[in-house]
Amino acid sequence: MSGGKSYYVYIVTNPSRTLYTGITNDLYRRIAEHKHREIPGFTAKYHISRLAYYEIFLDVRKAIDREKQIKAWTRAKRVALVESMNPRWDDLSREWEVGHVYSPSLKT
Repeated sequence: MSGGKSYYVYIVTNPSRTLYTGITNDLYRRIAEHKHREIPGFTAKYHISRLAYYEIFLDVRKAIDREKQIKAWTRAKRVALVESMNPRWDDLSREWEVGHVYSPSLKT
């Protein structure tokens, strides 16, 4: 995204498919924080660290609105959203990891 800052609305999960929806301006860093349980709270407690879904925005207000929209949905609707992009629930950040170093490709 040349010149401008990107914002990401993302859904992370665990093997039990517990869902967490968040927003960040650095998806690479945020997913690494989830994977290393650097953020105390819900995601650390339930080992939620697998990136299941994300969207990219250039306007922070649109990203915030989308995050709020998704969070207001039923679980079934959020599951359908994940499966529309990622039907096998793969960890979309898996290929970023080389040993313990993450690729900066989604860093803004």
